[in-house]
Amino acid sequence: MTDVLQLGESFIGEGVNAAHINSVYGPRSGPAGTAWATALATPSPGHVPFVAVLRTSLPVKPLTLFVTKAAPANDEHGNHIWGPAQAGVAAGVADAVAEGTLPADAVDENVVITAVWVNPGADDADAVYRNNREATRTALRNGSQGLPRTEEVLDARSAPRNPFYTAPAD
Repeated sequence: MTDVLQLGESFIGEGVNAAHINSVYGPRSGPAGTAWATALATPSPGHVPFVAVLRTSLPVKPLTLFVTKAAPANDEHGNHIWGPAQAGVAAGVADAVAEGTLPADAVDENVVITAVWVNPGADDADAVYRNNREATRTALRNGSQGLPRTEEVLDARSAPRNPFYTAPAD
């Protein structure tokens, strides 16, 4: 078991099927566990956290809370959240355990929280799945390695950019 709260982030893919994951990993008995239980017990309209499953009644371990960053805009968007995005998150957590990023002997002592962005315009379920799987695995790895490094952050500060905006040159 790790006593350290690990925070991770990853953006994978392009366009409407891209995935953006923020992850929290830590002991059930610490702040991650408190946040996990609190989020599950306090849903808000359009944002109903749920336990990510690999199959019906087979939750991934460590138990993973899926928190959507966007309320379902329509039925198709909701299906992308509950279907391929959830499957991708669950598989990405299982990948992190299989690869040793998350210790297999501590899956019952820790929890994962994922904040998940699914674009309301998503139109390819398989791409949503693949991108969320890779983004989850990468966010957890980044958290376990303390990434990004401070030097990388400082090097990028004069030219911030993301898929939705590029700052003007200083």
